[in-house]
This record gives sequence, C-alpha cells and structure tokens, in this order.
Amino acid sequence: MSNVHPTAVVDSSAVIADGAIVGPWSVVGPNVSLADGVVLKSHVVVQQDTTIGANTVVHPFALVGGDPQHLGYKGEQVLLQIGENNIIREHSTLNRGTPQGTGVTILGNNCLLMTGAHIGHDCVVEDNVTMANNATLGGHAHIGARTFLGGLCAVHQNARVGQGAIIGGLAAVTRDVIPYGSAWGNHARLRGLNIIGLKRKGYGKDQLRRLLAFYRDLFEGEGAFAERLVSVGDSYSDIPEIVEILDFIRDGAKRPLCLPNAE
Repeated sequence: MSNVHPTAVVDSSAVIADGAIVGPWSVVGPNVSLADGVVLKSHVVVQQDTTIGANTVVHPFALVGGDPQHLGYKGEQVLLQIGENNIIREHSTLNRGTPQGTGVTILGNNCLLMTGAHIGHDCVVEDNVTMANNATLGGHAHIGARTFLGGLCAVHQNARVGQGAIIGGLAAVTRDVIPYGSAWGNHARLRGLNIIGLKRKGYGKDQLRRLLAFYRDLFEGEGAFAERLVSVGDSYSDIPEIVEILDFIRDGAKRPLCLPNAE
C-alpha cells in the first residue's frame, strides 16, 4: 500500500504507486501519477495533470504542476512530466505547458532544483541539470543536459542553453548560450568554455587544447562571424563536441546568440 499521511488530500483520480510517500498536509490533485519511490515530504502541492518519475523527492512548500503563468491560458488540459531521481527543494515552482506551446513542460532525470527554482511553461530541462537557488526559466526555454545554472540567474523565454554549459549567478541570459559555454553578467556575455565541467567529463589536455583553439578561431578570429563559422566547420569537423556547438548555432532562430561582446 502507498504511504499517504492522514492529513494529506489526494484526488480520487490520482495514481500513487505502492512505494510512494505522500507526507503531511500535502495535496495531490487530479490526473497526477506518482511512481514508486516518489516522496512528497510535507506541505507539497502537486496541482494536476502531472507525472513524477521514480525516486524523485519533493521538499516542503514546492508547487508542482501549477497553471502556466500565461495570459492566454483558459484552463485547457496541459501537462508536466518529471523524470526519475530528481531532488526538488523548498519553494520551487514547476508549471505545466500551454496550448499555445507544446502543451507540456518536461524535467528530465537526476536533476537538482535548489530552493526557489522556477521552471516556466513549455520548458524542456534535460538530464543532470542543476538549478541553484532561485534560478528562473522563462517559458519555452530549453536547457541541455549537465548544465549548471547559478543562483538568481534568469533565462529569457525561448532561450536555449546548450548541454554542459555553466551560467553564473545573477546572470540575465537573453541570448542562446553554446554547449560547454561559460556565461555570466547582466546581460550575460560568453566568457569562454566551461573548462571545469569538461575536465569532470574526462576531457584530456589535447582535447581541451583543440576546443580552446576552436573557440578562439570562432569568436576572436578575423573576418565576419558568418565566414568564421564556415571556416571552423571545415577545420574542426572531426571533433563531435565542436560539431554539436556548430549545429546548435545554426539551429538557432528565436533568440540571438550569446557572444563575448554581447551588450
């Protein structure tokens, strides 16, 4: 039997696995699914239309699956999907999608959302992302895997942060940040590559040297940026991470690119 505290309120349509725990004074609304090992510590609200994957732990006063903060939302059924092994700390808020967007907000696996983190409607947050205290995502933001978002940073709606990037505390991210990039400031500027993150991933000196040479050639070389984008693509096409960065840049459409000289 699932472990539901007698003070909790659980909607009759909710599906709670036998190994899930719903703590004191928590609320589980309609069309919510809690997988095995999910723990709602206490005073947690899972509002509605939300799936939470196995072994995810939600701490007190978090609001999960709340209505999208969008003036066009008129009560349509929209979703929030949360993966496995996440830690969602106090006062974090995760909103469902919108009919105007994809209709679903997605949080991947093995993520840490520190106190006060916010994931807006229609966002996609991939696996192994850390959002420090009060980091905020505007609607439709896409955050790549293994990204670190510093405390009190804000990512503009529709902006992308590529996998393996690091965003400094208090940064105002109004432009797309390349995979493995390091950006901070208000407004955020690209300051280089996330060398610490790359080392932790196992990159050796030769690999880092090539990546740094690519970064200099692309962002600090001579000629127009569009011309450099073509030339580095020819020179570094054998390195998968560089191909990923170039594909990320070419795929951008909704937000401009975060550059070292961005205002």
